[in-house]
Amino acid sequence: MRKGCFSTMCVLCTVVATVSVATLIGIWIFQLLPSIDPPAVLWDSYRLPTALLPDTYHVSLWPRLRPSPAGIYVFTGNSTVVFRCVRETDLILIHSYKLNLTAEPTLTALSGTPAPIIHSTWMQDTTQYLVMQLNSKLTAGESYVLRTEFVGKLGNDLEGFYRTAYKEGGVIRTVVASKMHPIHTRKTFPCFDEPAMKAVFHITLHHDRGTVALSNSMEIRVDTVVDGTPVTITRFKPTEYMSPYLLSMFVSDYTNVQSREDTLVGARTMCFIYSQSYVVTLPDVHYGGTENWGLITYREKRLFYEPRISSNRDKQSTATLIAHDLGHMWFGNLVTLSWWNEVWLSEGLALYMSYLSADYTEPNWNLKDLIVLNDIHRVFAVDALASSHPLSSKEEDIMKPEQISELFDTISYSKVGLRGSAHAQFTSTYLQTFAYKNTVVSDLWDHLQRAVDANGTVRLPRPVREIMDRWVLQMGFPLVTINTRTGVVTQQHFLLEPDAAVETPSEFNYEWIVPITWMKSGMEQKPDWLLQRKIHSDMKTVGDEWVMLNVNLTGYYRVNYDSENWERILEQLRTDHQVIPEMNRAQIVDDAFNLARAGIIPVALALNTTVFLSKETSYIPWESALMNLDSFYHTFDQTDVCGNMKKYFKKQATPLFEHFKAITPGWMRVPAGHTDQFDRLNAFRVGCTAEVDACLNLTVSWFSQWMEEPAVDPNLRSTVYCSAIAAGGAKEWEFAWRMFQNTSVATEAERLMSALACTRDTQRLESFTLNPVKIRKHEATSVIVQVARNKAGRALAWNFVRQNWKYIFTEYGAGSFSFAELIHGVTQAFSTQDQLDQLRRFKEDHSDIGFGPAAWALELAMEKTKANVKWVTESQPEVKEWLSAAAGRA
Repeated sequence: MRKGCFSTMCVLCTVVATVSVATLIGIWIFQLLPSIDPPAVLWDSYRLPTALLPDTYHVSLWPRLRPSPAGIYVFTGNSTVVFRCVRETDLILIHSYKLNLTAEPTLTALSGTPAPIIHSTWMQDTTQYLVMQLNSKLTAGESYVLRTEFVGKLGNDLEGFYRTAYKEGGVIRTVVASKMHPIHTRKTFPCFDEPAMKAVFHITLHHDRGTVALSNSMEIRVDTVVDGTPVTITRFKPTEYMSPYLLSMFVSDYTNVQSREDTLVGARTMCFIYSQSYVVTLPDVHYGGTENWGLITYREKRLFYEPRISSNRDKQSTATLIAHDLGHMWFGNLVTLSWWNEVWLSEGLALYMSYLSADYTEPNWNLKDLIVLNDIHRVFAVDALASSHPLSSKEEDIMKPEQISELFDTISYSKVGLRGSAHAQFTSTYLQTFAYKNTVVSDLWDHLQRAVDANGTVRLPRPVREIMDRWVLQMGFPLVTINTRTGVVTQQHFLLEPDAAVETPSEFNYEWIVPITWMKSGMEQKPDWLLQRKIHSDMKTVGDEWVMLNVNLTGYYRVNYDSENWERILEQLRTDHQVIPEMNRAQIVDDAFNLARAGIIPVALALNTTVFLSKETSYIPWESALMNLDSFYHTFDQTDVCGNMKKYFKKQATPLFEHFKAITPGWMRVPAGHTDQFDRLNAFRVGCTAEVDACLNLTVSWFSQWMEEPAVDPNLRSTVYCSAIAAGGAKEWEFAWRMFQNTSVATEAERLMSALACTRDTQRLESFTLNPVKIRKHEATSVIVQVARNKAGRALAWNFVRQNWKYIFTEYGAGSFSFAELIHGVTQAFSTQDQLDQLRRFKEDHSDIGFGPAAWALELAMEKTKANVKWVTESQPEVKEWLSAAAGRA
């Protein structure tokens, strides 16, 4: 029996009272459903008609844990749904995908009166419907019962009701799990599979004796015999009134074991609706975790933390992941988006709440500041492209399954933040008002406005909705420019490729109402708002004065200055960089490199913002600089400036390496502070990347010792493994491969898997890239991307993807393969015209099978590559001159 795989958590619900009047909620849902002109026939529309609303489901499923004689894993089941007719219709459309009916559907009226007869039935595969044409119309106001029986394939695509496996004692054991989010419940049983189609679910699972079945609610188990087969039947109590995508089911031989206290990330109890919740870890989960009410599933490597093996970053990742999924108990589960065009109402708010709750639990981790590095900088890079998209799209633009999947991206997750004293009050009233209901973005603004009005101290230039619509309904963000000679402040839509055609129109003409925080020569000034061009006389400077906007990055915009003000800021960084807040030291570098990429400022100015790093020892500025310098290096590493880049990087990195070598004698002492530990890791990683001899010698020495007796600091292992394997040969690679195969710790396996991709041996890289025998499906994307990050494997990874795209796309479902992440990962360093041409041919060559959720990522990749080609072509002479001068000063 496998141990340590789920635990129960009992908490008291104190948030809201349960809403149980189904009729009132049904009316609410009906009002929220869109009024869209119907197509020629209703079954050609990807949206359900609004004539029928579900109340309850009774679903019974029997997954077979052993394959049939034909080698196929299946599940059988039946489902009974009670729905109300709110408008007369002679057609029943219900989602069903990849299910085969084993009996004719039956329809009865709940009142006992005769129901219409099902005249004909068929599957509409394109729109994923089971269609039933009736011989007469359903009666408005009447409730009906529809029963279906079916069989489905228990695939390993990590979608719907699926199977996975783990090995224990040389024996492969099958586990059945589910991932219904966002639209995969229809692969499990026929249902009204839209988020606004909430209902109560009664689930029953048949499973082998000796196995355990779990679902969203408490269970009752009975052993019996069905068709001569001994089974256990587990019936679960009714769920809360919820969307179909929140259903969760699980069958395995896992046992319930309490974890030791010292292996868990500290977390204070959070109240939510369910009185009990199971937490289950699985070897294969596409995302890090799922947010289902009552049964949350996590990928193994993302949940468990073991101090002797796990790193400090593992601890943070586990804490924020748990906080994110608990945040969904309210944002997503209790209060649900009406349609997927506003995914951010669930994912973005839950992500932001995860930082707040984890920060409350671990206040010394400084997590609210880390949002800038982990999310804001990430989303800046994507949102600066003309192929970006708004947070909220039009409903009619998000219909097809692949369009829905595309929206679960960096924009929807990371471009969200709520700040200010009105936040707590807004959250409370919003959640209480819309408990068990669905919302649209205007509901959010209404409650935020009420909180602002009640607060009394918040002063806004316009109503909340008028301000926020500009940030949500149009893509991108502004570049705010200040001329300190005249005090003129302006804004414009920032684009990484200024000449790119913006094909998405905006009713706001790509102008924003921008909150301006600022300081003059180190002293914070009174905040202001920028609506249009404005003359701000206080921002004029004299002498050595300098002005800096967006203090501590409280606003979502970039900043540019006149050349004289840039020089005064650079001088301040050179003489006493700590006068400028740590967050802004990070942002100055990030703004400058992106402005240079866009051709707005000289690239020499951007490089000048890194000169102060030789004196910098704080984590956030260095991490920001490393993100930009790493991108810069990969963009220019195919040019003749590569050698001098390495020299300059080594020059700037060596003082940081020596600093931490001194304060953590021999790298043996681990700093107490959370970000200090990250800073120590960065110093070591930077030293090895910059080929500081002392660092390279240490990694080789430690790896050799590890081959005799494993004892490398968990926080430094990733760098030690990668550096030693890159410098080593077959002996080191084979040893790491054996350790990868034998480790039972998921986080250690991930580190080793990434390190194996660091080898310079292209033959090993090729055999390692995508081998389902060696690499689990959900890890394949990560492996290919890691190979692409290795200069020796960049072309290899790209060639593999373009030559095998049909196989990857058809054999690896989106549940097990992040196509968008794959496209981004293998193309992120593209910077030549030949690579751009290859991308265009790749798009043309595979237009027949398509790209699914990766279609948008491919457009982003082509746009970014085009910008890189232009940047390298236009700025290479300037870069060469600057780096030559810097190398001469070394």
